[in-house]
Amino acid sequence: MRTAPNWRSLLFVPATAEKFVAKAHTRGADVIILDLEDSIPPGEKAAARQALPGAARLVRGGGPEVCVRINRPLEVAVPDIEAAVLPEVSALMLPKAMGPEHVRLLAEVVAGREAALGIPEGQVRLIPVVETAESLPLLPQIARAHPRVAAIGVGAEDLCTELEAEPGADALYAFGMQVVAAARAAGVLPMGSVGPFADFSDLDAYRASLHRSRRLGFGCAACIHPSQVAPINEEYGPSPAEVDRARRLIATFEQAVAEGRGAVAFEGAMIDLPVVDRARKVLARAR
Repeated sequence: MRTAPNWRSLLFVPATAEKFVAKAHTRGADVIILDLEDSIPPGEKAAARQALPGAARLVRGGGPEVCVRINRPLEVAVPDIEAAVLPEVSALMLPKAMGPEHVRLLAEVVAGREAALGIPEGQVRLIPVVETAESLPLLPQIARAHPRVAAIGVGAEDLCTELEAEPGADALYAFGMQVVAAARAAGVLPMGSVGPFADFSDLDAYRASLHRSRRLGFGCAACIHPSQVAPINEEYGPSPAEVDRARRLIATFEQAVAEGRGAVAFEGAMIDLPVVDRARKVLARAR
């Protein structure tokens, strides 16, 4: 099974927005998504590609990982990939993923570009995003489509528009749980939440949605405004109390194993390997 990345927050920044790119590394996001898609008008796509090398160096030099969201039409996606596969780039976001064959086709283009530039094979991972009703049944196949897949999610706004539904918990719950199941089965990170994506006017409601979503199994979330980063990091990352408890639980279990004890009690409950594995995952996310 693949190792999922340790991401919590992914912040969108238009690749051509120099002012925002310059500050992107200060926002606290684990990943900065340099956008070539929705935030870039059709006439500025070429300029956005040209801006990528400098923007990627600036962001990566400040600490966060760099992702690039490409465009869906193939005649635009291929030049996007040619521009976006760079030493500083960790992942590409694939909007409107059509199915596993679509992911594998783009992965082939990425591999060719890595080879041409001498970038280590497999460095650039993929984040397919399902945004059409037609592709929803293919979520499990898309999640398993290629070893480069690192995370998967649904595009709440586009999907709800197609379904003529209001973005929110009622509309997104069923599809969100499909994402969680497909991602966890494939060993990749489930991305998103069961709340609205674009509304950052009420951060308390946004945080409450994230809190629920994390309990449902989501692992990371993309956002469009810097004010959303801290709530994502706090809700999707383990708290200091959770980290402390995980360390103590693991220590208790390992001591019992060393002493040859078969039954292990911790804070009033019996613990076994699945519980210990969850605690180890908490520590992994904390790192």
